[in-house]
Amino acid sequence: MKIIRSRHIPFGHFSAINLLGVLFVHPDVYLSRELINHERIHTRQMLELAIVFFYVIYVLEWLVRLTMRGNAYRNISFEREAYDHQRDFNYLNHRRPYAWLRGRKKGEPQG
Repeated sequence: MKIIRSRHIPFGHFSAINLLGVLFVHPDVYLSRELINHERIHTRQMLELAIVFFYVIYVLEWLVRLTMRGNAYRNISFEREAYDHQRDFNYLNHRRPYAWLRGRKKGEPQG
């Protein structure tokens, strides 16, 4: 995964964003092993959905979750998987395809 430090991307309060498998990070952000692993999980999700479908599903799920209780961003299936496994540095070695579909129990919001 290529890492680019930028003052302009990501926008707003985000410290890092993975766009097409390239990690954009603000210059002053510490790149922990957990953050890099979290973003590598997203890259794997993108690849198994031919990138375009990852973004379509991500945005649609976020819009739906805005109407539900809890934190819409943290409850996106892709984010749940990445947050749940960001400290497991061997996760990508044993991760099953489409693991984001097998997330937490339905209706179990986070945040």
